[in-house]
Amino acid sequence: MADSRTPVATDAATQAFLDHRELLFAVAYNMLGTVADAEDVLQETWLSWAGRTRAEEAGKAPEISHPRAYLVRITVRQALARRARIARRRETYVGPWLPEPLLTDGPDPAVGEDASEQAVRAESVSLAMLVVLETLTPLERAVFVLHEVFGYAHTETADILGRSPAAVRQLAHRARARVRARRPRYQAHPRVRRQATQRFVAAALGGDLGALLEILAPEATLWMDGGGKAHAAPRPIHGRDRVARALTGYATRSAQEFRFEHRDVNGDAAVVVFEDGSPHAVMVIDLDADGEQVREVYLVMNPDKLSAMEAAEAMEPDGTPPEVERRA
Repeated sequence: MADSRTPVATDAATQAFLDHRELLFAVAYNMLGTVADAEDVLQETWLSWAGRTRAEEAGKAPEISHPRAYLVRITVRQALARRARIARRRETYVGPWLPEPLLTDGPDPAVGEDASEQAVRAESVSLAMLVVLETLTPLERAVFVLHEVFGYAHTETADILGRSPAAVRQLAHRARARVRARRPRYQAHPRVRRQATQRFVAAALGGDLGALLEILAPEATLWMDGGGKAHAAPRPIHGRDRVARALTGYATRSAQEFRFEHRDVNGDAAVVVFEDGSPHAVMVIDLDADGEQVREVYLVMNPDKLSAMEAAEAMEPDGTPPEVERRA
């Protein structure tokens, strides 16, 4: 279902906006990390676009020859403006802040899927990468997202940001250096990540401390985002032993009966934990450069960030949800 604030297509200008809405959402989400902020940016983009096209129709502004480029420019600039408000909001956030996870293995786009879900599936940036992007300046992040994710040339990015191509190239150089310092340049194959996720979750939610110690890298870090609304560690937990004990403790404190589903979140293998039929947490791991050990564990528990995490409706022939495991 489309966002309730999306305008109904009644004319060419509105249709042009709707035609590019998926792209605009993906750009805003990758720059901001939350669905609500991305949707707000799209609303502001629509209002700006509608005002501009009215001025064009009244003969008060020249014709826009490339609507896509114009809309992306508005979206990026609106997202940059929103970053300042987000930064102030984060100052009062309780505990570590993680991006909002999005399922990317939902139904066929033609059957009941809204534009935001389609966009993230088409242009997925992993949750781990979104965490790294939070370390960039707003301009560095904009340049990185436009060039590395959406393939914009530096000259196009310069036009969007109102900067010189030389300045954009310098921003891109710094952004790539920071990203590569935080994440391995070569990522493990998706099949390897999925298998590692399954082993890790079985050990973590099964309370198998020995297995966890084997899977975790010595410098492993656990990030728990409860936002003050769910029980979570107030600071990142560093070190293999401490992370393993925190995870086994988490499993012990969980509900007497819960289930979890292996799903794709932001294009990566992940697990959604359900308690009494409602999303309780999303767990995503990031592997080391060799793809052999887990170096980062992201546990999103803030209920405000789990609204899109719905149980899979597709059933196996025997009526059991696919890839579901239970713990008594």
